[in-house]
Amino acid sequence: MAKEELLTLEGVIDELFPDGRCGVMLENDHRIIAYTAGKMRKFRIKSIVGDRVRVEMTPYDLTKGRIVFREKVAGSGGPGRFRR
Repeated sequence: MAKEELLTLEGVIDELFPDGRCGVMLENDHRIIAYTAGKMRKFRIKSIVGDRVRVEMTPYDLTKGRIVFREKVAGSGGPGRFRR
């Protein structure tokens, strides 16, 4: 039996929760709760309110998802900013 295909949608983060999850408003005006994917946690990619993200969802539960990509926003810093 084949694995079901994941749905990939884009949205905007509108709320952050303390346990690493966040509320995402999708382009089709549905709001879901999403958590950060393991690779994003491994490389310490942080998300803030207003970031555009790509979310993967299973067709079985359309209220939860996994953030797999955060789009770069101009002016959000970069390699020029170092922590001392």
